[in-house]
Amino acid sequence: MRFLFFGAGAIGSYIGGSLSLQGHSVTFLERPEAVAKLRARGLSLDLSLAGYGVRQVAPSAFQAESDLEQALAHGPFDLAIFALKSFDTPSAAEAMRPWAEQFPPLLCLSNGVENETILRQALGEAKVIEGTVTSAVSRTEAGIVRLEKWRGMGWAASHPEAVRWQQVFAQAGLRPRLYADGKAMKWSKLLTNLLANASSAILDMTPGAIFAHPGLYALEMEQLREALAVLRAQHLQVVDLPGTPVRLLAFLAQAPSWLRPLARPLLAKGRGQKMPSLHIDLYAGRRQSEVHFLNGAVVRFGEQYHVPVPTNRLLNDLLSRMVQGELPREAFAHQPQKLLEAWARQRQSD
Repeated sequence: MRFLFFGAGAIGSYIGGSLSLQGHSVTFLERPEAVAKLRARGLSLDLSLAGYGVRQVAPSAFQAESDLEQALAHGPFDLAIFALKSFDTPSAAEAMRPWAEQFPPLLCLSNGVENETILRQALGEAKVIEGTVTSAVSRTEAGIVRLEKWRGMGWAASHPEAVRWQQVFAQAGLRPRLYADGKAMKWSKLLTNLLANASSAILDMTPGAIFAHPGLYALEMEQLREALAVLRAQHLQVVDLPGTPVRLLAFLAQAPSWLRPLARPLLAKGRGQKMPSLHIDLYAGRRQSEVHFLNGAVVRFGEQYHVPVPTNRLLNDLLSRMVQGELPREAFAHQPQKLLEAWARQRQSD
């Protein structure tokens, strides 16, 4: 098969490289500086966790372009895979719009629940498929990635080629799963993306430290309950994701207070020891953050469905202000009580 990848970051390189190793034709669309490195040294995939060792993909085994027109010239493609940050989606969608008629189906793996809507406005309703990745992958630099948790990926079963793609991805060791309701799958993934993500960035604390703090743990559970209320308002059901028991997490978040602490080991295991993405982006000095597409999405849908979401509103507002430089990163650093006091005021005002 022929694949076009938007993005050669951790996820794009892992999936694209795995497919290339199976003999499929892969073209990456990336920024010029990353393209130069990919063309010079290829890909290095540390798949030891999956039992495949470290695999090298030579530069001659794939194509890498920084211009969409040049990338499309390597087609026609069977499937395009969107693996960019959510804040890059609007500009990418506009770049795709002139080529909509010749575009292949596009599988969107970005976190958040609004990317598919943006992409469909550019490409058409039928061409965009909801997707998700639960395997954890790290990238040290362009083309060098390591599989850290081998869970799998999923996408909506609605497309006629969905089963064929599942077979191809399974042969590449990517552990794919099909879902009857793509929207429920995306919202279930959003629940996992919320946990100790914005709070870790705001407080400059590890997820483990956050879960161990009783007050912060209560805040984490409350943001989950708010998101679950928004999910139910849309008549969606929580679904388990590959290697991720989301239904158990949802049950524990809504359980009686004496039972909720049982979720701590599950949460700590899921997050691992590294800092989450929102913390990494903030402390790298980036002026963009996916919090707008995570907690911010809960706020927007909460307003649409008249569901109160003060916890998500607070986390979204504080981190957004830090990202834009309106609030110093040190404002809440290592000060759990200060955040909890702000949370109490937010709940009163909402």
